[in-house]
Amino acid sequence: MKQFILLSFVTVILASCSSAPATPNTNKDQNSIPVKVLTIGGSGEQGSIVASGRFTTDDETDLSFKTGGIISNIYVKEGDAVRKGQLLASLHLTEIDAQVSQLQLAYEKAQRDHQRTQRLYADSVATLEQLQNTNTALQLAAQQLNSARFNRSYSSIHAPKDGYVLHKLANAGQLVNAGTPILQTNGAGSGAWYLRIGVSDKDWAAMKIGDNAEVTVQVLSGARLKGQVSRKAEGIDAQSGTFTVDIKIIDKQTKGLAAGMFGQCSIASVPITQKSWRVPYDAVLDGNGSDGFVFVTSDGKTARKVPVVIAGIEKDQC
Repeated sequence: MKQFILLSFVTVILASCSSAPATPNTNKDQNSIPVKVLTIGGSGEQGSIVASGRFTTDDETDLSFKTGGIISNIYVKEGDAVRKGQLLASLHLTEIDAQVSQLQLAYEKAQRDHQRTQRLYADSVATLEQLQNTNTALQLAAQQLNSARFNRSYSSIHAPKDGYVLHKLANAGQLVNAGTPILQTNGAGSGAWYLRIGVSDKDWAAMKIGDNAEVTVQVLSGARLKGQVSRKAEGIDAQSGTFTVDIKIIDKQTKGLAAGMFGQCSIASVPITQKSWRVPYDAVLDGNGSDGFVFVTSDGKTARKVPVVIAGIEKDQC
């Protein structure tokens, strides 16, 4: 395995390097040091960004209850296949049913009050204002009853589509608030696959939507899939300190992929803005951050020390 450093030169262009070995000065200076001279190339080459991440789909859904309460039962486990409309979890309904019953009684009372006021108004005993007030009270009671019935219907969780249970986030007997995630599901292979990676701000700025990528899945015998950069987060992830980027898998052969599986991608078509050359790692002297020095020769006999900017370090196979 050889390491190469990708350099961006500040003051000198190395177009005249020779592959011939350097020869000592004719005066046979005792301070001469024999060296090996290499011809370097790569001016104007494109770089690449390598990052790892997890596979996910574009239809993952966190399922929760509309109201808070105590979980009565969760009927599925992680990895289970589910069908659209299947009952996945439910709450104890004692308290929720009691609320519905109370509002049902309030609605019936408002209905009787309004009917009574209508008769009194017809006999010129009740005023128009009283009739309007009872009508308003009846409508309010009806809306409150509808709201309670709606909440009761969402006190159980049903599968929104065919798919799989990815994560079970709660257990039976647990008290949960409204909106607390209970299960996470995804579609049964109907959604597009993505590799979600985290990159530095420098790499985030270098890539653009539509850049090609090659995704490697080691657990699938090193399978290689084609991908493209499809989304770049506009803000940093506070937990990881990186910018999230989604690589959409455009290869149709995605059999064997599973949500949460690890993958590695190499994003090509990331241009290096300055002229650059690849040189052996050992050829760089006095490296300090992005600064360093190399020796160059134009005649194959003498060398001079040249400052360079280190644009990046890459590993190339022999």
